[in-house]
Amino acid sequence: MKIYDERLHPEVIRCLRSGGVVVLRTDTLYGVVASVLSQAAVERVYRLRHRNAKKACIVLVASESHLPTPPPIYAEQVLAHAWPGPVTVILPVDNVVPEWLHRGLKSLAFRVPADPELRELLLKTGPLIAPSANPEGEPPAETIEEAVDYFGESVDVYVNNGHVKQGEPSRLIKPLPDGTIERLR
Repeated sequence: MKIYDERLHPEVIRCLRSGGVVVLRTDTLYGVVASVLSQAAVERVYRLRHRNAKKACIVLVASESHLPTPPPIYAEQVLAHAWPGPVTVILPVDNVVPEWLHRGLKSLAFRVPADPELRELLLKTGPLIAPSANPEGEPPAETIEEAVDYFGESVDVYVNNGHVKQGEPSRLIKPLPDGTIERLR
Protein backbone atom coordinates (compact mmCIF):
# COMPACT_ATOMS: atom_id res chain seq x y z
CA MET A 1 0.00 0.00 0.00
CA LYS A 2 1.34 3.40 -1.00
CA ILE A 3 0.06 6.87 -0.06
CA TYR A 4 0.77 9.92 -2.21
CA ASP A 5 -0.28 13.55 -1.85
CA GLU A 6 -1.02 14.29 -5.50
CA ARG A 7 -3.36 12.69 -8.01
CA LEU A 8 -0.97 13.29 -10.90
CA HIS A 9 1.92 11.45 -9.26
CA PRO A 10 3.46 9.16 -11.93
CA GLU A 11 2.89 6.11 -9.71
CA VAL A 12 -0.85 6.87 -9.48
CA ILE A 13 -1.09 7.12 -13.27
CA ARG A 14 0.99 3.97 -13.76
CA CYS A 15 -1.13 2.05 -11.28
CA LEU A 16 -4.40 3.00 -12.98
CA ARG A 17 -3.07 2.30 -16.48
CA SER A 18 -1.88 -1.14 -15.40
CA GLY A 19 -5.21 -2.22 -13.91
CA GLY A 20 -4.64 -1.21 -10.30
CA VAL A 21 -7.12 0.19 -7.79
CA VAL A 22 -6.67 3.65 -6.28
CA VAL A 23 -8.55 5.64 -3.64
CA LEU A 24 -8.55 9.38 -4.30
CA ARG A 25 -10.77 12.37 -3.75
CA THR A 26 -12.98 13.18 -6.68
CA ASP A 27 -14.73 16.53 -6.95
CA THR A 28 -17.40 15.28 -4.54
CA LEU A 29 -16.21 12.39 -2.34
CA TYR A 30 -13.31 10.01 -1.96
CA GLY A 31 -13.77 7.28 -4.53
CA VAL A 32 -12.38 3.84 -5.28
CA VAL A 33 -11.24 4.27 -8.87
CA ALA A 34 -10.12 1.86 -11.58
CA SER A 35 -9.83 1.86 -15.34
CA VAL A 36 -13.00 1.02 -17.26
CA LEU A 37 -10.74 -0.85 -19.69
CA SER A 38 -9.79 -3.49 -17.11
CA GLN A 39 -12.50 -6.00 -16.30
CA ALA A 40 -10.30 -7.44 -13.55
CA ALA A 41 -9.89 -4.01 -11.91
CA VAL A 42 -13.63 -3.28 -12.15
CA GLU A 43 -14.51 -6.64 -10.59
CA ARG A 44 -11.92 -6.04 -7.87
CA VAL A 45 -13.62 -2.75 -6.94
CA TYR A 46 -16.95 -4.57 -6.70
CA ARG A 47 -15.42 -7.15 -4.34
CA LEU A 48 -13.64 -4.51 -2.22
CA ARG A 49 -16.82 -2.51 -1.73
CA HIS A 50 -19.13 -5.56 -1.43
CA ARG A 51 -21.10 -3.78 -4.14
CA ASN A 52 -24.31 -5.19 -5.54
CA ALA A 53 -23.22 -6.88 -8.78
CA LYS A 54 -26.34 -5.62 -10.57
CA LYS A 55 -25.52 -1.94 -9.97
CA ALA A 56 -23.29 -0.16 -12.46
CA CYS A 57 -20.69 2.30 -11.18
CA ILE A 58 -20.34 5.99 -11.98
CA VAL A 59 -17.78 6.61 -14.72
CA LEU A 60 -15.63 9.74 -14.68
CA VAL A 61 -14.62 11.10 -18.09
CA ALA A 62 -12.40 14.06 -18.99
CA SER A 63 -14.99 15.58 -21.33
CA GLU A 64 -18.13 14.77 -23.25
CA SER A 65 -15.95 13.75 -26.19
CA HIS A 66 -14.63 10.85 -24.06
CA LEU A 67 -18.03 9.17 -23.77
CA PRO A 68 -17.93 5.69 -25.33
CA THR A 69 -20.99 6.41 -27.47
CA PRO A 70 -22.42 9.76 -28.56
CA PRO A 71 -25.14 11.01 -26.21
CA PRO A 72 -28.69 11.09 -27.56
CA ILE A 73 -29.79 14.43 -28.99
CA TYR A 74 -32.32 14.92 -26.18
CA ALA A 75 -29.44 14.83 -23.63
CA GLU A 76 -27.05 17.27 -25.33
CA GLN A 77 -28.45 20.45 -23.78
CA VAL A 78 -28.50 18.81 -20.34
CA LEU A 79 -24.82 17.90 -20.67
CA ALA A 80 -23.90 21.39 -21.83
CA HIS A 81 -25.36 22.82 -18.60
CA ALA A 82 -24.29 20.05 -16.21
CA TRP A 83 -20.64 19.53 -17.13
CA PRO A 84 -18.08 19.99 -15.87
CA GLY A 85 -19.53 19.79 -12.39
CA PRO A 86 -20.96 17.60 -9.63
CA VAL A 87 -23.80 16.27 -11.80
CA THR A 88 -23.86 12.64 -12.86
CA VAL A 89 -25.95 11.90 -15.93
CA ILE A 90 -27.34 8.48 -16.84
CA LEU A 91 -26.96 7.87 -20.55
CA PRO A 92 -27.73 4.89 -22.77
CA VAL A 93 -24.76 2.93 -24.10
CA ASP A 94 -24.52 0.59 -27.05
CA ASN A 95 -22.72 -2.71 -27.56
CA VAL A 96 -19.32 -0.96 -27.65
CA VAL A 97 -19.54 -0.90 -23.84
CA PRO A 98 -19.05 -4.38 -22.35
CA GLU A 99 -21.79 -5.86 -20.22
CA TRP A 100 -19.44 -6.29 -17.27
CA LEU A 101 -19.29 -2.49 -17.12
CA HIS A 102 -22.98 -1.58 -17.59
CA ARG A 103 -24.12 -4.75 -15.73
CA GLY A 104 -26.83 -5.50 -18.28
CA LEU A 105 -28.52 -2.13 -17.82
CA LYS A 106 -27.53 -0.77 -21.28
CA SER A 107 -26.86 2.58 -19.58
CA LEU A 108 -24.14 4.12 -17.43
CA ALA A 109 -23.86 7.10 -15.13
CA PHE A 110 -21.20 9.55 -16.37
CA ARG A 111 -19.66 12.68 -14.87
CA VAL A 112 -17.15 15.23 -16.08
CA PRO A 113 -15.55 16.53 -12.86
CA ALA A 114 -15.21 20.26 -12.26
CA ASP A 115 -11.72 19.79 -10.80
CA PRO A 116 -9.18 20.55 -13.59
CA GLU A 117 -6.49 18.34 -12.01
CA LEU A 118 -8.88 15.40 -11.93
CA ARG A 119 -9.78 15.98 -15.58
CA GLU A 120 -6.04 16.04 -16.37
CA LEU A 121 -5.65 12.69 -14.60
CA LEU A 122 -8.52 11.31 -16.71
CA LEU A 123 -6.76 12.49 -19.87
CA LYS A 124 -3.72 10.46 -18.80
CA THR A 125 -5.57 7.33 -17.62
CA GLY A 126 -8.79 7.24 -19.61
CA PRO A 127 -12.24 6.90 -18.02
CA LEU A 128 -12.40 5.55 -14.49
CA ILE A 129 -15.16 3.91 -12.50
CA ALA A 130 -15.52 5.88 -9.29
CA PRO A 131 -17.93 4.58 -6.67
CA SER A 132 -17.57 6.18 -3.25
CA ALA A 133 -14.82 4.92 -0.94
CA ASN A 134 -16.80 2.77 1.44
CA PRO A 135 -18.17 -0.73 1.68
CA GLU A 136 -21.77 -0.71 0.47
CA GLY A 137 -24.07 0.43 3.26
CA GLU A 138 -21.35 2.27 5.22
CA PRO A 139 -20.82 6.07 5.20
CA PRO A 140 -18.40 7.34 2.53
CA ALA A 141 -14.85 8.02 3.71
CA GLU A 142 -14.26 11.73 4.29
CA THR A 143 -10.52 11.38 4.84
CA ILE A 144 -7.84 9.10 3.50
CA GLU A 145 -7.45 7.62 6.99
CA GLU A 146 -11.10 6.52 6.93
CA ALA A 147 -10.57 4.96 3.49
CA VAL A 148 -7.48 3.09 4.76
CA ASP A 149 -9.55 1.84 7.71
CA TYR A 150 -12.12 0.47 5.24
CA PHE A 151 -9.78 -1.10 2.68
CA GLY A 152 -6.26 -1.37 4.16
CA GLU A 153 -3.79 -3.28 1.99
CA SER A 154 -6.52 -4.28 -0.49
CA VAL A 155 -6.03 -1.01 -2.40
CA ASP A 156 -2.82 -0.46 -4.38
CA VAL A 157 -2.49 3.30 -3.95
CA TYR A 158 -4.13 5.97 -1.80
CA VAL A 159 -4.00 9.67 -2.66
CA ASN A 160 -4.34 11.98 0.34
CA ASN A 161 -6.08 15.14 -0.82
CA GLY A 162 -7.26 16.22 2.62
CA HIS A 163 -10.76 16.28 4.04
CA VAL A 164 -13.63 16.09 1.56
CA LYS A 165 -14.71 19.61 0.56
CA GLN A 166 -18.36 19.00 -0.23
CA GLY A 167 -19.01 15.72 1.51
CA GLU A 168 -22.03 14.87 -0.63
CA PRO A 169 -22.42 12.68 -3.67
CA SER A 170 -23.10 14.24 -7.03
CA ARG A 171 -26.63 14.91 -8.21
CA LEU A 172 -27.85 12.02 -10.33
CA ILE A 173 -30.14 12.78 -13.24
CA LYS A 174 -31.50 11.01 -16.29
CA PRO A 175 -32.53 12.99 -19.38
CA LEU A 176 -35.66 11.54 -20.98
CA PRO A 177 -36.62 11.49 -24.67
CA ASP A 178 -39.60 13.81 -24.02
CA GLY A 179 -37.21 16.59 -22.93
CA THR A 180 -37.80 16.21 -19.20
CA ILE A 181 -35.21 15.25 -16.60
CA GLU A 182 -35.68 12.61 -13.94
CA ARG A 183 -33.79 13.47 -10.75
CA LEU A 184 -32.69 10.28 -9.01
CA ARG A 185 -30.51 11.76 -6.24
